[in-house]
Amino acid sequence: MIKLKLLISPMNEAEAAEAIVGGADIIDVKNPLEGALGANFPWVIKRVRELAPANVEVSCTIGDVPNLPGTAALAAVGAATTGVNYVKAGLCGLKTLEEAVHLMQNVVRAVKEFDSSIKVVVAGYADAERVGAIDPLLVPEVAFKAKADVAMIDTAVKDCKRLFDFLTREQIKRFIGVAHNYNLEAALAGSLRKEDLPIVYALGADVAGLRGAACTQNDRVNGRITRAKVQELVETVRRVEAQVMPEPKEF
Repeated sequence: MIKLKLLISPMNEAEAAEAIVGGADIIDVKNPLEGALGANFPWVIKRVRELAPANVEVSCTIGDVPNLPGTAALAAVGAATTGVNYVKAGLCGLKTLEEAVHLMQNVVRAVKEFDSSIKVVVAGYADAERVGAIDPLLVPEVAFKAKADVAMIDTAVKDCKRLFDFLTREQIKRFIGVAHNYNLEAALAGSLRKEDLPIVYALGADVAGLRGAACTQNDRVNGRITRAKVQELVETVRRVEAQVMPEPKEF
């Protein structure tokens, strides 16, 4: 059975505790006040790692990064010291494949030289044209050439629009297929809703990232994550997984 990991993005310790109790697979510490992939403070990330059981992975982001490889690399190694399992960078200020690969090579080197077990996530934006960023469908190639571990698509502008407003299911499936061909994990985010989770699973993604759908009033900025909302999302994913029959064995 394919397992879809549910990534929930709290902005503080209280929300992280709710997400953990609710059953999230990955606790992705971020600060939505500083952007789609806004970076949180290291002491907050460290405390969340201390709160989370060993079987719950913790992720953090270094922000919606500009084309400043040295700055990004230094931020990445700082993030690595907090004890996380994943360090994520959003390619906001990168406009070409070459720029993105160069920056991410330095981010990966910084993280892996500190701890080779930490996974590096390369995140592009489905609405890249709205922020002048790199084509999101190039992200798997960027991740592969930079020797990262995960290719992700999110949305840069958090308004009423979401992932499926910018990319077709066929484009997303191709993104996932290319990532898997490169032996990368594929993650999807971008104002996903509970009803999107069966689609995300069917497309073959490894990780589904949500914040707003886990918050009161579905409000990623003014709402707060609750265990009940997270549990509802977890149960949705598990129901979808349970409906998938295993392939018959050959005799």
